[in-house]
Amino acid sequence: MTLRAVVFDVGETLVDETEAWGDWADWLNVPRLTFFAALGGVIARGRDHREVFDLVRPGIDLAAEARSRRLAGRRPMVSLDDLYPDAVDCLRELSAAGYRLGIAGNQPAETEEVLRSLDVPLDLVASSERWGVAKPDRAFFDRIAAELRLPPAEIAYVGDRVDNDIEPAVEAGMVAIFIRRGPWAVLQAGRDSPPVAAATIDSLAELPAVLRSLA
Repeated sequence: MTLRAVVFDVGETLVDETEAWGDWADWLNVPRLTFFAALGGVIARGRDHREVFDLVRPGIDLAAEARSRRLAGRRPMVSLDDLYPDAVDCLRELSAAGYRLGIAGNQPAETEEVLRSLDVPLDLVASSERWGVAKPDRAFFDRIAAELRLPPAEIAYVGDRVDNDIEPAVEAGMVAIFIRRGPWAVLQAGRDSPPVAAATIDSLAELPAVLRSLA
């Protein structure tokens, strides 16, 4: 197996979303514990995580609320301040090892601008909003391969969700690496490794060695 590129999911893979979700709770004047518990319940039922907003604010116009937040100068969903401590070091080590790097996740288009400001060479930065297709749709992963101009088998996709990242990446012919952190990983897999994942890690610090072992 020759892996030439590594593509990362965003939330709970590179970015700790705790403060982003907490800021939404504050904006909606919902206690953070209540909001987080409701979010966990939605995830545990296998529902779209955005359903938490209608749960805590029935009838909410989420797009209008997002526009109001931007006009009010509230923080974006993703900030470089929220990067996990292992993220940048991992990206730099992989770049130095010769891998092509990408970041592609179910995110608003504004996330791309934030991630492009990373002091790391990136071959691909993409969002579901700009592409008009979201995981777990096979077309999302096909687009990654097309953008990188590589066969899927030469691409490793790293993510924290079994349903959105690991299973569809494998179905698209990629090598899936499961990072076991964040609420989706805990609720979907617990302490188990998804059977289809090529490897399971608990930190991005483990990834370079894992990729070497797979090669």
